[in-house]
Amino acid sequence: MAVNPMAYSSKDVVLDVVRTERSRFYEVIDNPDNWYIDSRCEGWQIRDLVGHMIDVTEGYLARWEIANQGAEAPAPLGWTVMADELNKGALALRTLSRDEAIARLKTASDKLMAHFEALTEDTWNSFMVAHVFSGPTPAFCYPAFQIMDYGVHTWDMHWGLGDKDARLDERTAGVLIPYMFIIWQYSVDQAAAKGVDITYGVKVDGEWGGQWLATVKDGQFNYQATDDLSAAQALFHFKHPSDMVLTTYQRIHGGETSGDSDVIHKARTVFFPI
Repeated sequence: MAVNPMAYSSKDVVLDVVRTERSRFYEVIDNPDNWYIDSRCEGWQIRDLVGHMIDVTEGYLARWEIANQGAEAPAPLGWTVMADELNKGALALRTLSRDEAIARLKTASDKLMAHFEALTEDTWNSFMVAHVFSGPTPAFCYPAFQIMDYGVHTWDMHWGLGDKDARLDERTAGVLIPYMFIIWQYSVDQAAAKGVDITYGVKVDGEWGGQWLATVKDGQFNYQATDDLSAAQALFHFKHPSDMVLTTYQRIHGGETSGDSDVIHKARTVFFPI
């Protein structure tokens, strides 16, 4: 992998990716003709993606303030309710005019970026901010969350605008690869995973890539980087990191697959959408 996006040494790269993807998001929403276009997110128009970004960005700012005050944050809601809660938050902001919504997002985003830029080598790792769904989370995760949102949702918007073959930028998707495994860990559908016991390989090409051995057993997803995939019952081979990220978010069924077809099917269906 080109860099470790979780390390402080990667801060400049990670924040540059946030700014780049945010700029691409802004390019779409700044065109008034796009406001009511349907996106790849079911039930959401482009205006709702703006509402979603207001909701999460202002939420991060509020949680950052709680952390700065040393106050106790509310208990996390858990990942199983994330999709429903985020949908409510986005649709509630349809009452805003387009100008109000865009101005509110850009103001909140600039404030959040200032928090990111102020992170030191110590606070990058040790400053804990309570995420609404996950609970206490290291500060370095929040720029990655913004990359996920701006990157994937810009893709969602371009899909709605007719570019069905779009890909995330290689660097953007590459920075997100380590976080995709964490998403898989926390999004195992316990009903779908009942009785499942599979071992499969994940291989991503390019400078941001690598290969990992993954298991789903007893309702748990685990993984490890490896040079040896001989124990894998099946293999997911992603030739571009975008395909791996968009597959994780269940936007596409990307990657070339080989091996046990039943294992492949279970690996694709054992996670709930987030």
